[in-house]
Amino acid sequence: MTDSSIKSAKRVFEVLEYFDDVKRPISLKEIAAKCDYPTSSAAALLKSMAMLGYLFYDSYNRTYMPTMRISQMGRWLDTGLFGDSAILALVEFVHEQLDELVSISTQSDLHAQYIYALQTRKRLRFEVRPGDVRPLAISGIGRTLLSGHPDGEIERLLRRINAVCPPEEHFELGALMKIVNGIRRAGFMFSKHIIVQDAGVIAVLLPKRDAGRNLVLGVGGPVSRLEERQEEILACIREGIARFMT
Repeated sequence: MTDSSIKSAKRVFEVLEYFDDVKRPISLKEIAAKCDYPTSSAAALLKSMAMLGYLFYDSYNRTYMPTMRISQMGRWLDTGLFGDSAILALVEFVHEQLDELVSISTQSDLHAQYIYALQTRKRLRFEVRPGDVRPLAISGIGRTLLSGHPDGEIERLLRRINAVCPPEEHFELGALMKIVNGIRRAGFMFSKHIIVQDAGVIAVLLPKRDAGRNLVLGVGGPVSRLEERQEEILACIREGIARFMT
């Protein structure tokens, strides 16, 4: 695949993500300025997406808007990613009770990946978006995901991780297993300042649904606020799991 093909594909998704952020029609001038595209390239991209049926062009206002085709393409994802609506109901319950960042993550090869998130309305917060990834053996959500694997699988994954990391970033199996076993005993992990200074996450491995994959529910925010609310957060997560997943 050529660099130009990758760039074109990247721009398509940047446009769609910008629509998701602003949730309103946008002009050619706005998208070119926001994404730093040459005007001619932005015009060709938007025109192509409109011709393919993914964008609607309002000639009176000279703006573009996604069509229902975009919405319909993703309708299957709620069940495709989560198996049923219980997990979405759980996330919404915890978010409504706590008004903190609540996320669902799963494993993507050697990373933990956010696949769903509801943001807090509080001013002091840290942003994550679906698609963001974290190191599997280092991050709180990653280690919580590992706690759901057999020990032999964790050892195999760590060998692969160390094989692609610089020597100074290698992680010892014994040290990782000590952390993982602590998560198994406690039923959660509270990670602090690992990925972003002053940010933390309280992560819980969700009960596995049928043949589904491991999922982690995380409540994230400033470490100081999570420390103050730790017991409340854990009680809320446990109540939600009992209500929606048993």
